[in-house]
Amino acid sequence: MPKSMHTIPKSGNLARVIKLTLIAVLSVVAIARAAVWFANAQSLPADAKATCTVTTPLFASWFETGAVSLNGVVKPADSVNFPNIPNCSFYQWSEQMFLWLTSPAPASYGGGGGRTFSSPAFYDVSPPDASDKRTFIPHTPGVIRNLNLRVSQLGPHGLPVIKDRLGRIFEVEQPRIAPNGKQLILDSSGRSIEIESARLEANRKPIFLDKAGKVIPTPKPIIRPELSETLTVQKFIINKVPIFIDPFGNVIDTEEGQANDGNALLAQNGSLVYYTTTVNDVYAYFLTGAKNLVFQPFPTKFPTTKEELTKVVAFASVHGKTFPDPNALAVEVKSSWVEAAGLPNLSSYITMQGTIPTYDKSDPNHWSPTGHKTVLLALVGMHVVGSVNGHPEMIWATFEHFDNTPNAEYTYNSTTGPKTVAQNTAGAWLFCASGATNPFNVAHLKASAADLNSVSPFTISPSNTLRVNAWGSPAGASSAAKNTEIIAINNSVLGMLPSGDVRKNYMFTGATWTKFGAAPIEGNEVGTNKMANSTMETYQQGGNCFDCHTSNTTSVSHVFGPLKPLFSVPINIVLKPNYTAKIQPIWDQKCIACHSGAGAPKGLDLTAGNSYDLLVNVNSVELPSMKRIKPNDVAHSYLVHKVEGTQGTVGGSGGKMPASGCCLSAAQINDIKAWINAGAPPP
Repeated sequence: MPKSMHTIPKSGNLARVIKLTLIAVLSVVAIARAAVWFANAQSLPADAKATCTVTTPLFASWFETGAVSLNGVVKPADSVNFPNIPNCSFYQWSEQMFLWLTSPAPASYGGGGGRTFSSPAFYDVSPPDASDKRTFIPHTPGVIRNLNLRVSQLGPHGLPVIKDRLGRIFEVEQPRIAPNGKQLILDSSGRSIEIESARLEANRKPIFLDKAGKVIPTPKPIIRPELSETLTVQKFIINKVPIFIDPFGNVIDTEEGQANDGNALLAQNGSLVYYTTTVNDVYAYFLTGAKNLVFQPFPTKFPTTKEELTKVVAFASVHGKTFPDPNALAVEVKSSWVEAAGLPNLSSYITMQGTIPTYDKSDPNHWSPTGHKTVLLALVGMHVVGSVNGHPEMIWATFEHFDNTPNAEYTYNSTTGPKTVAQNTAGAWLFCASGATNPFNVAHLKASAADLNSVSPFTISPSNTLRVNAWGSPAGASSAAKNTEIIAINNSVLGMLPSGDVRKNYMFTGATWTKFGAAPIEGNEVGTNKMANSTMETYQQGGNCFDCHTSNTTSVSHVFGPLKPLFSVPINIVLKPNYTAKIQPIWDQKCIACHSGAGAPKGLDLTAGNSYDLLVNVNSVELPSMKRIKPNDVAHSYLVHKVEGTQGTVGGSGGKMPASGCCLSAAQINDIKAWINAGAPPP
């Protein structure tokens, strides 16, 4: 054999041997580290293709000191200069924002103490009051307030939602009740009839009987007009079975365990799961300025540009507030917590003091509140939501503790080809019994006001939770590439965090956004667009964040509308729009050539003395489910859609207004919006 077959030259082959040896050593180290990180629960495939990663210099630049350190302070992503390159830049933003939010709060965040998201730079959002309004509550570092038990996601109208077997999301309208307490339903003539009794036929067809014992013909639920253009159902209980009926009288075939009217979650350690919503300083001052009509033209979307941010920074500065990190833009955080007592590996959790209710638990089917207690809580899940350059609909990302729940089967691309990871429930899970089998994700309890009640046939007890879409995309080979990106960036980020960093115990399970920042519609929701957090959407998995957050305006945040400003700006600083001086002249200039007198189109006479009463809180003729002008709600004011030409996107018809002549100017449209957001005050 030639000597060259035995001798390795100093160049070429030697370099390759050294390189392969290093790769092998590093792979062993990575696998060993993974075993140490996640020995008690979920594991990440160490051989996933590195299709989305964070470079070592980039990761170091995230840290305030410019160097990676144990439990070190991470800066927020620069959302103003967000690169907007799908998909990896969105996932990198998500990872950096989570590490920032869960960093020890530096001194610049209100003196330090606690974590960034619990620092004085953030505000708790209160529960709704009797008038459905919310308030900002300043933070005390390291303390959580306003924890609640509800795990059910609310729809765009603030109603509970269900998912049918086709994956469609329906809002559940409140039942209509007669004075005697019996539920009402419409008969074939549209009359409201009291339901005396009901039964289910073999095909699950409901039969409703009136007080005379007669069958109510062609029964239909009573749905508010403003909900008629949305997927809406009403709930009826027949022989203890929940039945959901749409406005046409059809029974909606829901997935098992999806009757979500206040379902709550209980961990295997016996702790209830508590939830809280917080927003950052930019969000709070943007809302305060907007609702005080400081910003002109009136903003209908969260800030995404330097110009928009500058207005918020200047407004805050006038009122004595300086943002420590304004380029984070508007951020909303929802987090989930359990009592720390009894957790076998408490050091792996981010913890904080919190005040939670106490219960009389003597009845296994009904727990009644007895008071409150302050305890140590452990973080189990977090939604990170924020506006970025080009995306007013916000990026929606979610994170979970590795010990939460097992994954359903999923496929990913390894360095040697596609691989499938089988479902395996064996292990010490917080929300699933070891070795559990179907049924999964079925509620055992629900909150009713301050009380907790069991869901038949269960007692108040822990349920078994499974993460249906492990990395935010549907099961099957078609999701392998998306799954691989999420696994790869987890491997990349967690592999660079120092051993012992508590954030190493939380995994990123996906993020979603829309194409080009557009309003969400079927097909434009991208990223991992079927993701759910197993602690927050436990019983509604398989949908998309934008099934309920259906806008790219400020209404995409369900707390924006009900939130009161931090403070009021004196009237001598901001003058509210005057209808006679600002709005009527628009109708006079652009509209009354057609819209005047008894023969005005659609009966809409826009002449002075008539226009206001025919606009405000009056149902549109073209779209009766929407008011022509709805005070404080631009998105649901049909006239705005008509002058902007977007009526088709909300179920309207006809053409853009005005029908003849030139369209309204941007300044005129903004004046109308500002007037609406000021409450549409009368002349």
